[in-house]
Amino acid sequence: MNSPVPVPKDLPQQVERALAEDIGSGDLTAALIAAGASGRASVITREKAIICGIPYVNGTFARIDPRVRIEWKIAEGAAALANQCLFEVTGPARALLTGERTALNFLQLLSGTATATHAHVEFLKGTACRLLDTRKTIPGLRTAQKYAVRVGGGHNHRIGLYDGILIKENHIMAAGSIARAVSAARASGATVPVEVEVESLAELRQAIAAGADIAMLDDFPLDRMAEAVAINRAAPKPLKIEASGGVTMDTIRSIAQTGVDYISVGSITKHVRAIDLSMRFQWER
Repeated sequence: MNSPVPVPKDLPQQVERALAEDIGSGDLTAALIAAGASGRASVITREKAIICGIPYVNGTFARIDPRVRIEWKIAEGAAALANQCLFEVTGPARALLTGERTALNFLQLLSGTATATHAHVEFLKGTACRLLDTRKTIPGLRTAQKYAVRVGGGHNHRIGLYDGILIKENHIMAAGSIARAVSAARASGATVPVEVEVESLAELRQAIAAGADIAMLDDFPLDRMAEAVAINRAAPKPLKIEASGGVTMDTIRSIAQTGVDYISVGSITKHVRAIDLSMRFQWER
């Protein structure tokens, strides 16, 4: 099945690494099964979820044995109900057993990320605010998790340190001021957005005057956040405003209603809870 968003280019490498750490020099347990044995299995979800990771499951089994066949019962990004069958897989029994854990690890993690993202996005309906992820991801799986965020309806902040400039407190201290830090960013020749994390309205005004592209409001209370939006809108050249820090499901809509452009939430990737899935086997003699 086709994905609703572009699949990460490093998917094959992520699958390869995942299989290598699990299989190592060989699957000793699967070797107990007769080499010619075939099997069939179905995977169900035990809870509601936004399903994400189909390309990773396909890639996992294809890498192990191209004879494996998968029949998906649901599309990438679709909502699944508890006890719903997600896919059926048939092929050499050894291949099914060897690929089971890696395939489910991808599907559980990415569905968990997409589900958490979707839940937050639902609270933003009716506003112009967009949900952003952060760099707080599982090492080695950043592009996979950021892919899952997009499948869940969210948007990506910078992928890493190479495709966006985020000037924080330590950068400002090292440069001497917000103006100097932004000036250095412009002078570097990097053609990426320049964002400044601000901790006060005075710093927001400095970021606006310095010509930054985005200002991140760090842990602002709602009333000060609304004031920051008003100050920015009155500026000759307004920035985009991002709210960050301490965002929860209880507060996200109130934050969006202040008029900020973005809300970044690290928990959708950092505190992700894997979706409960189960693979049930049937052996063919």
